[in-house]
Amino acid sequence: MMFTSTGSWGLYKAPLSKSLLLLPTVLTVLLTVLLPQYQDLFIYNIQAIRQGKQFWRLVSGRLFCLDLKDTFCSSLLIYNFRIFERRFGSHKFASFLFGAWVLSAFVDLLLTEALRFTFELKVDVLPAGLLGPVFALFVPFYRSIPRVHVTQLLGHFSITNKSLTYIVGAQLLTSSAYMWVVACSGLIAGMLYYSNKLAVQKFLRVPGWAARCGSVILEPIFSDSEPTAEAPLGMGATLDIQRQQRMDMLDQQLLLSQLAHLRRNAQQQQAQTGLLNWNRFFPTLRHRGQNRPHEGPQQPSYTQPTENPAVTEEQVARLMEMGFSRMDAQEALRASNNDINIATNFLLQH
Repeated sequence: MMFTSTGSWGLYKAPLSKSLLLLPTVLTVLLTVLLPQYQDLFIYNIQAIRQGKQFWRLVSGRLFCLDLKDTFCSSLLIYNFRIFERRFGSHKFASFLFGAWVLSAFVDLLLTEALRFTFELKVDVLPAGLLGPVFALFVPFYRSIPRVHVTQLLGHFSITNKSLTYIVGAQLLTSSAYMWVVACSGLIAGMLYYSNKLAVQKFLRVPGWAARCGSVILEPIFSDSEPTAEAPLGMGATLDIQRQQRMDMLDQQLLLSQLAHLRRNAQQQQAQTGLLNWNRFFPTLRHRGQNRPHEGPQQPSYTQPTENPAVTEEQVARLMEMGFSRMDAQEALRASNNDINIATNFLLQH
């Protein structure tokens, strides 16, 4: 069973992602099925913007998709990228989307002009919708989410926990003739904002008052309840696969519960002494038998290796790249038996 680093708690603590899934989808259905006569107002017409000075199309043409396939693919990607709202918080996540949305609009105009002058390729209409920020999210996805090998396809192609997301992105990229222009604009905007080139994060961000207003409006409507600790039933095709899936889920939840208990005890210990004594939580085999009565002549003592698995620096570094402290990364990896997926999920959800 694949347990990806993006978590399995649905849209919990991701009200903005949930609103971006529901509202644009509903409006796209209305425009394509019930109100097709108003579609012209939402066409992303570069020619009308450049020659007709219809700059309002930079807003209306970049909000709602006019193709149901594009809506479906972008919704899948937004659902997968909800991890960044949990990691950054809704305010910073909204600022990233807003900054990428604004920057990608300027890059769209620059790219189309460059194509016209360099290759004499006239691009009049680009795909509509919130596509620039969606492609921009591939930048933090590529740079901050660790790649974990899952399986091998045909003995040559490696399948990782990130492969499905890239496949959906490729499907969206090939959905229309000029989608690659929007994709390039989104990726450039994402790199500029994520790396904070030209200090764009300072002035392209959602104001605090707007974030508070959005929180008051969106959270009561789109917030999900806290998930229960019960493991869902397996969805395998056979009873053996379902049993194996249930066992895998129980093992993962057991490790997560042990890690939660470990962190609570560690916080209590730090509050009392200011230091974390790992021997209290992971005693060696030699120390475990000290309180037992001795029978017969005492045998020569020797040191047994500890039960703690060695934590590799590579895994610690990958967790630290996601923004976690070194101590938390080491603690999570030890308690999860060096399973970086479980360690990542716990650190993101606590």
